[in-house]
Amino acid sequence: MTSGIEGVIFVSPSRPGPTRIDQPNAAPAANVTFAVMRADARITSLTTDSEGRFRLSLPPGHYTILRDDPGARIGHWRFEADVKPGEVTSVRWTADSGMR
Repeated sequence: MTSGIEGVIFVSPSRPGPTRIDQPNAAPAANVTFAVMRADARITSLTTDSEGRFRLSLPPGHYTILRDDPGARIGHWRFEADVKPGEVTSVRWTADSGMR
């Protein structure tokens, strides 16, 4: 891969109700599909693995990544990334699940 995006996506809060100091508040966004947009055009999609990780080859440019399924109506699942020529952009994003 000469250029693209790789990383991990978490979701927080990962369960409803009050947060507890002794338990993590975020969990991997496992097996979630996202649309990869450039300007207003859908370029491709990506799906995270069971640990919320992904790797995607993309040409240089600015991209918006949006959750692409019915669960997208709740929470905030929008991210942005810039890909530079010859580089892989590493990201660590946390989505807002919308649970309170």
